[in-house]
Amino acid sequence: MTAALLAFLHHGAAFVIFGVLTAELVLVKGEITLTSARSLLRVDAAYGVAAMLLLVIGFLRVFYTEKGAVYYFHSAPFILKITLFAIVGLLSIRPTRTFLSWRAALRQQQVPVLEDSQRRSLRRIIHIELTLLLAIMLCAALMARGVGYLG
Repeated sequence: MTAALLAFLHHGAAFVIFGVLTAELVLVKGEITLTSARSLLRVDAAYGVAAMLLLVIGFLRVFYTEKGAVYYFHSAPFILKITLFAIVGLLSIRPTRTFLSWRAALRQQQVPVLEDSQRRSLRRIIHIELTLLLAIMLCAALMARGVGYLG
């Protein structure tokens, strides 16, 4: 039962991450208003919380349930999955810093400025993150079926 609950929570966090990144992509595409800027801050915070939950729950699954740590750490798709997750995390720093930089303007009820070049860059980063998340899903499916096991 514990393994099933952790799997459910792990997958739920992954879906939240995908959903909030999609929301960020849509919000950044449109005109930035006070409402959309505040929404981006909230959505990005949800992204951070979901990413931390995904990581913690994932490692709980690795060490305390399922196939055990030995299996996972001898799985090429698992190692690639963790590497891709780290890359997604590093890519997310720039959008997060941008959104956090808007807090002072928002406190003064001012609409943050988002230049077109900056908007394109943020959208490109978010597209890359979403693509890498799909690659992570492929790695998870391969890993669960023993493909690429190095032991």
